[in-house]
Amino acid sequence: MCLCVDDFGLHPGINSAALHLVAVGKVHAVGCMTGGPAWKAGSRLLRAIPPEELDAGLHLDFTETPLKGKAASLPGLIVTSALGRLDRRAVRAEIRAQFRAFEQAMGRPPAFIDGHQHVHQFAGIRDELLDLLDKRKMNPAPWLRATRAPLEGAQAGWLQSLKSRFIESLGADSLAVQARSRGYRQNAHLLGVYDFRGGPIRYLERMAAWLACAEQGDLLMCHPSESTSTTDPIAMARQDEFKVLCSKDFDALLGASDINLMPLSQIL
Repeated sequence: MCLCVDDFGLHPGINSAALHLVAVGKVHAVGCMTGGPAWKAGSRLLRAIPPEELDAGLHLDFTETPLKGKAASLPGLIVTSALGRLDRRAVRAEIRAQFRAFEQAMGRPPAFIDGHQHVHQFAGIRDELLDLLDKRKMNPAPWLRATRAPLEGAQAGWLQSLKSRFIESLGADSLAVQARSRGYRQNAHLLGVYDFRGGPIRYLERMAAWLACAEQGDLLMCHPSESTSTTDPIAMARQDEFKVLCSKDFDALLGASDINLMPLSQIL
């Protein structure tokens, strides 16, 4: 299984948390927001980590800090995508700009592609993404995040189950069909979905449920931060996650499981 930190580059606290968790061998994938205020500074440190130790990927962003256009609202983007009314030329330009920014900073292509708020699977966005990947003929080809919901036992509550199924409904099946037909690898299931509430004790309980039901090839996303940002709506949840991931209780969960954490590119 692979543990992935999302939102690298959004603010310094996220960068610090991700780099620490990579250094201690718990995190083996990091999704990067190339329009984030802390991306340039963070990328210099991220680039120094050998690719065989970490999958550094592109966290495609259309809703917070895109490079070319204005940030879209998530509900608006969902509706516009579903109706087939996305400006495909603008989508293509945004994806290309974020690819270029990643490669210029990291000196290599992304090991994987996913999306901030899972936008990479939306109709119109996934099509432009896959077309770009086909044209670039990257070797090795990046893996793509699948948002397939895990087994019910891994949901850690009915609300999380509902949220997981909703995320999956936004394009997981269509992306899987297209990715498979074009030869792109994906994770088996996406763990780590919850409502960003409950504090560290509840997060540890959720983590125990996710680890207990994890299967080979699963991806567990997390959103830790070492410090808060006044503009971050999930700032407290980020700090709770970091506290848990650094704790002896989490170490004990890992020790009691049969799970080996490693880059997903080495599993698929």
